[in-house]
Amino acid sequence: MNQPLDDAALDQLFRTARTYNGYHDKPVTVEQLHAIWDLMKMGPTSANMLPARMIWCHSEDSKQRLADCSSPGNKDKILKAPASVIIGMDYDFHEHLPELFPHDDAKSWFAGDADGRKVHAMRNSSLQGGYFILAARAIGLDTGPMSGFDNDAVDKAFFKDQPNVKSNFISTLGYGDPETIFDRSPRPDFDKFNAII
Repeated sequence: MNQPLDDAALDQLFRTARTYNGYHDKPVTVEQLHAIWDLMKMGPTSANMLPARMIWCHSEDSKQRLADCSSPGNKDKILKAPASVIIGMDYDFHEHLPELFPHDDAKSWFAGDADGRKVHAMRNSSLQGGYFILAARAIGLDTGPMSGFDNDAVDKAFFKDQPNVKSNFISTLGYGDPETIFDRSPRPDFDKFNAII
């Protein structure tokens, strides 16, 4: 039986974790990128469809190309971060379902429904993006997820050979510098946005 996480773990994942605008000058390793994936891939998606397609911008060249597709306020964040990632979504995720969901003919559920696949790809790649944030925090890194970029430009620059893959959102990654964050924005009590019926 699972046991509740202790306060230190809950703080690291949620309560004291923050979205960072800048990072300490400490590299993120390729091994850490693999560790993040190995955790985030375990999070649930519909029929284990795993539609997220991750492009890890680890080199200066790739970070520059991503920065060139981003809004002015995000360019420096990307260039100065040790790494950034593009969370893309594969609209043809169903082609992988015979391997990923062998319990049933799940591929047939989505074949011929391109519009429906877009909805599923967006929903489930967004879930995987959330798992990315938690996985990064779990291994001691910080993130700066953002949507201030030109999706079409990112798709042309990074998914040109995969027209079925589109960008969802991007994030910086590293060891967060507390000097770069704002005061925490409000987090309402339960009753403001919740109902138990």
